[in-house]
Amino acid sequence: MMEETRAKLIQAARKAFAANGYAGASMDDLTAEAGLTRGALYHNFGDKKGLLQAVIDQIDAEMLARMRTARQREKTTWLGFLAESMAYIEMALEPEIQRIMLLDGPAVLGDPSQWPNQNACLETTAQTIQALIDEGTVKPMDAEAAARLINGAALNASIWIAAADDPRIVFAKAVEAFGHLAAGLLQKEH
Repeated sequence: MMEETRAKLIQAARKAFAANGYAGASMDDLTAEAGLTRGALYHNFGDKKGLLQAVIDQIDAEMLARMRTARQREKTTWLGFLAESMAYIEMALEPEIQRIMLLDGPAVLGDPSQWPNQNACLETTAQTIQALIDEGTVKPMDAEAAARLINGAALNASIWIAAADDPRIVFAKAVEAFGHLAAGLLQKEH
């Protein structure tokens, strides 16, 4: 029952945050949409900010699954690494991700690089870079430092796209520049 209540609230909040933004989402409307009370919201999430964090966690898990799929479609670790990064940047074109993950999330919850889910993402990127170093594809360097810089570039590109007047134009610029930046890690041209 508790999981069903949480799921209903997250679904209603996700819809409200995407349509109206965090600030414009009414907790009374949201709980009514879910067929629940404000008490259920406070009991399960503490407050509106806690509910936003739960929505972000759900969207983040979906984004990670999509990125993993993009990586697994490729024939080499390097191409998978690029595909995963590009998939993340491309998701910044989606209105729900723009609004909730890239605009409202940082405004309400602070720097996305400090969110708890970012540690797992950073660790995965560092492991991939270390594997690329070990196989001789990427120049020897500190894998954590490279992962932090690559993840930061992808995150900033995504925020730039989300905030742009014309996200598609910015996306094209960001993808081209990101590709050149990532290629700087290579031992030789791939």
